[in-house]
Amino acid sequence: MTLTDVVLLVFIVLLLGWAIYDEFLMDRLKGKTRLAIPLLRRNRIDSTIFVFLVGILIYNNVTTNGTAITTWLLSALALIAVYLSWIRQPKLLFKNDGFFFASVWIRYSRIKEMNLSEDGVLVMQLEQRRLLVRVRNIDDLERIYKLLVVTQ
Repeated sequence: MTLTDVVLLVFIVLLLGWAIYDEFLMDRLKGKTRLAIPLLRRNRIDSTIFVFLVGILIYNNVTTNGTAITTWLLSALALIAVYLSWIRQPKLLFKNDGFFFASVWIRYSRIKEMNLSEDGVLVMQLEQRRLLVRVRNIDDLERIYKLLVVTQ
């Protein structure tokens, strides 16, 4: 196994670990989920370019008679990238003490200010950072508002 194969294997394991955390573990952490809101997907073009470039690497490895394990690892990397960017649905999970946004736990007490932009983006101002929440369904903004007003 070459260094390239080891690096590919490490990235595949890390991406699989993050996908399992995002899909199965995050929902069970920090208590019961009170509200789950689907979010809009972002960076589709970037992920498409990444999958296309991995496809070029697979083609190059096959045409130059590269090792079969490298081809399989590159194929697995492409499949994981397709899952993470096209199949997996990003979500906002509200719990009793805070919420998960982009797989990061944020306590309600960190929210200093909230605004709604004209194009339907909820802007949450934290101490040093601003979160831009783009919901899939505009009616979910009302559900978020009701939950946050009851929680606070």
